[in-house]
Formats: sequence, C-alpha cells, structure tokens
Amino acid sequence: MMIRRTLDNHPSVNHETQRENIFHTRCKVLENICSLIVDNGSCCNCCSTRMVEKLNLQLVPHPKPYKLQWINEDGELTIDKRVKVTFSEGNYKDEILCDVIPMEACHILLGRPWQFYKKALHNGLTNEITFTHKEKKFVLYSLTPSQVVKDQVQMKQKRENERKKKENRKTKKKDLR
Repeated sequence: MMIRRTLDNHPSVNHETQRENIFHTRCKVLENICSLIVDNGSCCNCCSTRMVEKLNLQLVPHPKPYKLQWINEDGELTIDKRVKVTFSEGNYKDEILCDVIPMEACHILLGRPWQFYKKALHNGLTNEITFTHKEKKFVLYSLTPSQVVKDQVQMKQKRENERKKKENRKTKKKDLR
C-alpha cells in the first residue's frame, strides 16, 4: 500500500522542473537587457553578431580565426572577430572577450572558458550556477521555462519586425527609381 501511494504521487503542476533545461538568464549590456546562456558544452564564449551591431560594440580581429560547422547544410563559418563585452547580472559585473557569431538563441553565450576561470559549479537540480568573482561568491538563477519561451518569442518578433522594415526600405528604394 505504501509503494502504491508513492507511485500515485504526482509532482505539483506549479513545480517547473529544471532537469532538461539549458541555463538561461538575463543580463545588462550598456543598459540594454540581453539574454545570456551558460553552457558547459561550448568551447568558447560567444556573443551574437546582432547584439554587436545593435550596441555598436568595437570589434577586434581574432588572433586565431577558426571554422565553425553548424549542424545543417549552410557549411562552414569563419570566426575571425572578437569583442570585449562588459555586462552585469544583479551585483555581478564583469568583462569578457567573446567570439562574434551569428546566433539567435541568445545574445551572450558563456562556455567552458568562463566557467573554468570562475570555477563555476552548476547545480543541475535547481539549475543555479555558483561561482567566485573578485573573491566574492555569486549565484546566478535560471529563468523558468515559461520565461525563456516568452523571451524567445519576443526576440523572434523583433527579428521579424526588423526584417520587414528592411524589406520595406528596399521596396521604397526600388519605387523611387
């Protein structure tokens, strides 16, 4: 009887599990709210080409350009630019050197290099990241899955609106000729 009750116990609908979720949060770059992912499967720190262009960040040549192969038919992409990004998340303020890549999942992706130097620990159950910066301990908290979806929808809508505006400008230029 005891085993049966345990098996019939269902988790609360309000409890959003973090087990299968990537670590997503938000940060500020030049007073703009940006999306940030921490991913130990990434071998570099990256930021999106779109963020760099929008915020007019200063690009520098990459000292060791490399090729990136996406899992699609688009072929290789040469990564030959970097940017120094100053960002904050709550009381945590930092500056990182990021490779610039055309990505849409987030604005900043912190990979293994950031985690290594910060001695970051990821709690998979709570999806929190604990690390030390300038001898102070910090904890980053992940957004809930519903917050992530909301952010992704907003980012997609912004991209689509920008694309439509760009197309409208092209159409107007053609009409003027």
